[in-house]
Amino acid sequence: MNLAMKDLRRQRLSFSATALGLGLLFAIVLAMGGIYRGLVEDATLLVDHMNADLWVVQRDTRGPFAERSTVPPGLEDRLRAQAGVASARSFSTATIQRAVGGRSLRMSVVGLSWPEDKGQSLPLVAGRPLRDPHREVLADRSLWLALGQNLPLGDETFTVVGLTKGMLSSGGDGCVFATELDARGILAWQAPEARRLEREGRLSRLALTELDSLSNQDRLKDERFLPPTLAPAPANAVLVYLRPGASLDSVRQGLETWPDVTVYTAQAQRDLLLKGVVEKSKKQIGLFRALLSVVSGIVVTLILYNMTVAKTHDIALLKLLGARSSVVVKLVLHQGLLLGAMGYGFALAIAKVVFPLFPRRVVLGPGEFIGVGLLVFVLVTLASAAGILRALRIPPTLILAG
Repeated sequence: MNLAMKDLRRQRLSFSATALGLGLLFAIVLAMGGIYRGLVEDATLLVDHMNADLWVVQRDTRGPFAERSTVPPGLEDRLRAQAGVASARSFSTATIQRAVGGRSLRMSVVGLSWPEDKGQSLPLVAGRPLRDPHREVLADRSLWLALGQNLPLGDETFTVVGLTKGMLSSGGDGCVFATELDARGILAWQAPEARRLEREGRLSRLALTELDSLSNQDRLKDERFLPPTLAPAPANAVLVYLRPGASLDSVRQGLETWPDVTVYTAQAQRDLLLKGVVEKSKKQIGLFRALLSVVSGIVVTLILYNMTVAKTHDIALLKLLGARSSVVVKLVLHQGLLLGAMGYGFALAIAKVVFPLFPRRVVLGPGEFIGVGLLVFVLVTLASAAGILRALRIPPTLILAG
C-alpha cells in the first residue's frame, strides 16, 4: 500500500490544492532566478550586439551605460588613423519618455552608424531595415508600436519601418533605433521656449562683443540658424573595430596615452554593467530568494507534519498489523516526494503561462530548472524527516484506544 497514492485518491481536491499552493511558492523562487538572468542579459545586450573590440569614452568615466559620457565628433577620424584600427563609429544612446497615442512611452534611443549599419543585424520580426537616413526608426515590439505608425520625437515625426524582438536597455525599456544623426537630434532636442531663451542669451552675449551688428542679430533670431563656431552634438562613445591580426592590447595601450579618453574592452564594459547596473539588484534578488527558500522549507515541513498527524490512526494500524519501521518511513517519504513533484509541476505550468506577462523579461534556462528542481527535492526530503519522526513515535496500541 502506498500512503501517498491512497491519500491522493481519497482526498484528491485537498491534496491537489496543497500542491498548487506549494507550486506558487516554487514558481516565485523560479522567477527570482529568471528575473536576475533577464537583468544580466538586458544589461549586456547592446554591448554584445555592437560587438566592438574597444569602447572609447570620455576621460575618467565608465561609459555610456553607467554614467554620462560625451566625446567630440572628430574623435572618430583620430581613431581611424591609428595603426591596427579597421573602422570607428559613433555611438549615442539615452532613455527618454514621451506621450504617444495618449500613453506615456519610455524608450531607449540608440543611434546606428549610417550607411554601414541600417539595422540589418537586429532581430527583426516584422518590417525592414532602414532605407532612408532620416525620419525612419526601428522599434522593439515591447513598446507596442505598429508598423507604419508615426512616432513624434522632438521636432520631427518618424515612421516605424521595422519591429525587433528582445532589444531592451539595461533598465528594461524597449529600444528605438535611428540613424546616428537622427538619434543625436532626438537626444539634443529642446522645447521651443528653451530654444527661445537660448537665442536671447546668444543675443545678450553678442551685444558684449565687437561682432555685434544688425545682420548678426538677425541671424541669431532665426530659429533655423546655428552658429558655425558651435560643434555638432557630441556622441556618447566611439566604437573601435580592429583589423584582422591586430593586437588588442597594443591598440588599447596606445589609446590610453591620450589625455581626453578612457578605453575599455568589450569584456570590461560588460563587467562595468554587471558590477554597477545590476549588482545591487543581484544582491537584493539573491537575499529575497534565500528568504523565500527558507519560508518554503518551513511551509513544506508544517504541511507534511500535519498530514502525518492526520493519519495517526492509519499508521498505528499498520504497526499493529506488523509493518516494519522502514515501511512507515517509505510511506511518509513517498507522500512528501509526490507532493513536491506535483508542486514543481504546477510551478513549471505557472512559469510558462504567467512569466511572459511580467513587465521585465524573465529568462529561464536549464540551470534555473535543474536548480529549483534540486531545491524542491532537498526541501521535501528534509521536511519529510519531521513527519517521519512523528510517525515513528506513534504507538501501535493507539488504535486500540479508539
